[in-house]
Amino acid sequence: MADGKNIYLVGPMGVGKTTVGKKLAELTRFTFYDVDQEVEARTGTTVSIIFEIEGEDGFRAWETRVLGELAESGGAVIATGGGAVIRPENRRIMRNTGTVVYLHADVKTQIRRTRYCKNRPILQNTDRREVLTRLMKEREPLYREVANCIITTDNRPAYKIARQIQKKIHL
Repeated sequence: MADGKNIYLVGPMGVGKTTVGKKLAELTRFTFYDVDQEVEARTGTTVSIIFEIEGEDGFRAWETRVLGELAESGGAVIATGGGAVIRPENRRIMRNTGTVVYLHADVKTQIRRTRYCKNRPILQNTDRREVLTRLMKEREPLYREVANCIITTDNRPAYKIARQIQKKIHL
């Protein structure tokens, strides 16, 4: 299914996109990229600062630009940010240049996995359960729309999830 194209990992924060992505890249010998980290590398600042200065729209513009650049690489595992699916252009880029895997976890798991994170602007100074539940309700239809397959990550080690993805997309 991947055929030398990219593998995109989508899903809300705290589902393991970066951790699983690194393991999957090791297994497949693909290059690993994290879109948020690539945005930070190109801008020379953090996602939190970009949100603060340019707002969410400014960050989403950077995200789309970087995703488009990474899409051209081929043979990459690309962990997207939780909101990457918001823009139709991003969904089109992913569908046209690779296989999209939706990593799903329940809100309880997301809360546990993000409890010590200081670099997630959307979760700062808010009720995490409320925010994560709202984001899931808003974004899950988009994750499902773009996904070629859905993998549940609750209570599972990254290596096993990566192996499941590898088998599911025939790599």
